[in-house]
Amino acid sequence: MRLVTPGDSAPASVNKYLLPHENQVITVRRHPAVLMVPVGLVLGGLIVAGVLSNMATVVSWIWWGWLILLAWFVWRVAEWSVDYFVITNQRMLLTTGLITRKVAMMPLAKVTDMSFKRTIAGRMLGYGEFVLESAGQDQALSTVEYLPYPEQLYLEVCEMIFPNKNPSADD
Repeated sequence: MRLVTPGDSAPASVNKYLLPHENQVITVRRHPAVLMVPVGLVLGGLIVAGVLSNMATVVSWIWWGWLILLAWFVWRVAEWSVDYFVITNQRMLLTTGLITRKVAMMPLAKVTDMSFKRTIAGRMLGYGEFVLESAGQDQALSTVEYLPYPEQLYLEVCEMIFPNKNPSADD
């Protein structure tokens, strides 16, 4: 099963990094679980602010602090919304950042080994982490965390990196 069909177009924030002769194969946004810690901090801060506002004399400062925490959370959600993992027929790209844009890339031909990890939380929530290795070089893209559908992605990427050299008559 293809996660993105070749005819689909990448988001505009990613499309400008694709070469004219590249075909997009897979484009996924990182799993929303990447926002678990910010959500926990905002909810915890709300509870602390609620409890302290009944006890403290500087109630406005407590709520201003929580609003700053909420603004940070909104920023993290905005960053998550523009982060994509893209696989083309020639390379893998990870685009991150809202103001300072970072594009990490690894050519598929350079990948010598690929594995994925799934923690207990990852298995329960449906995300995983890819670990990419290349031939003795440090690459800009070596791990990609919080990927949705890790088994499907792993199988599709492995098929692209290590194609079947001896197709059967049925293929």
